[in-house]
Amino acid sequence: MVSMFTRRVIAYVIDFFVVSAFMWIVSYLCYIIFNPVNVYGVYQYFPIVVPILIMLYFVYCEKVHGATVGKALMYLQVRSRNGAYINWAQAIVRNLSKIFWIPIIFDWAIGRIIGHDRILSYFTKTVVIDELR
Repeated sequence: MVSMFTRRVIAYVIDFFVVSAFMWIVSYLCYIIFNPVNVYGVYQYFPIVVPILIMLYFVYCEKVHGATVGKALMYLQVRSRNGAYINWAQAIVRNLSKIFWIPIIFDWAIGRIIGHDRILSYFTKTVVIDELR
């Protein structure tokens, strides 16, 4: 059986592809709306659009459905430590490090040092549970 860590990494990679697909759609719409003459002008909006899109995806999916697409495919769910579904504040705070890839490495590393999964999961009192058990 694959470890929980491996399944979470696979889920994150799947989520990366889902967010990338949304980015292609959003970038095309930005291209049509904001700058149809300059083909490469749409890239100036990426530093603003990408973090917003990433946060919307992770926060919405984890709050409303309990899991992102990647987590659902890996049979994982995000819950509060007491077993309840997470609230909006928990969903927002636990996903702050996912805006860019370097903060999530520090989030994970610091969490492992203090004996938890991730530091933001510790602060928000959330856990990722295995639906197969």
